[in-house]
Amino acid sequence: MEALNITEKIIKSHLVSGKMVPDEEITLKIDQTLTQDATGTLVMLELEALGLEQAKTELSVQYCDHNLLEEDNKNAEDHIFLLSAAERFGIWYSRPGNGISHPLHIHHFGIPGKTLLGADSHTPSAGALGMLAIGTGGLDVAMAIAGEPYPVEMPKIYGIELKGKLRDWVSAKDVILEMLQRIGVRDGRGWVFEYFGEGLNDLSVMDRLVIANMGTELGATSTVFPSDKETHRFMKAMEREADWKELKADEGAEYDKTMVLDLSTVEPMIACPSSPGNGLR
Repeated sequence: MEALNITEKIIKSHLVSGKMVPDEEITLKIDQTLTQDATGTLVMLELEALGLEQAKTELSVQYCDHNLLEEDNKNAEDHIFLLSAAERFGIWYSRPGNGISHPLHIHHFGIPGKTLLGADSHTPSAGALGMLAIGTGGLDVAMAIAGEPYPVEMPKIYGIELKGKLRDWVSAKDVILEMLQRIGVRDGRGWVFEYFGEGLNDLSVMDRLVIANMGTELGATSTVFPSDKETHRFMKAMEREADWKELKADEGAEYDKTMVLDLSTVEPMIACPSSPGNGLR
């Protein structure tokens, strides 16, 4: 039996059509979707145009976390529309003030091994929980809510082995800024970055979310972490232990490319204008 890494396991279990060969087009079954109030309005209008009666995903969530300033009536009216559309299509609605969509989603809805499609570029944040989460355009998300598989080029998979432990005053943000120094803001296109190794023992789920969130700045299709003891601890704390399952790469699993990152060598960094890849130690 072929040894698979985490990304390949999730893709294989959700593959609708195509072959798992890098750069070949595949289609994936989408379990969950995420929209926010800067993108969700058009998604809901597209669902109306499709004549959809009920969301066909396992779960879809409409967050209101972007357009919160209400200097006039426009944002407030969008939120009223989004609430009514969520009620119509059977979509969860997160009202303005609840918080930012990405941490909220892994706190309340994320499940290891599931797929998530979001009309937000930082949707891959949910990879912190062992999901394959991809940010895309609103029409793709609308079609996923309507039950259609998502077309995407089979990504190459970049295995990042973490070793060591972060020193005092060094954070997960410094880890992803170090990655941006090494990879740049373009060369991650077409790749899923999958993290593994004993260095994960020092990274909480929220640390992993920071790294997965800014994997977008690498240009990556997505970022994936294993679902391990730390994931179990987190989900138990969220009173969602029943949704947890272990998810790790098989022994002998291979990657298209690998890199070793020793966390003990990472230094505090800041990103200078006008690019997150312009790091300064």
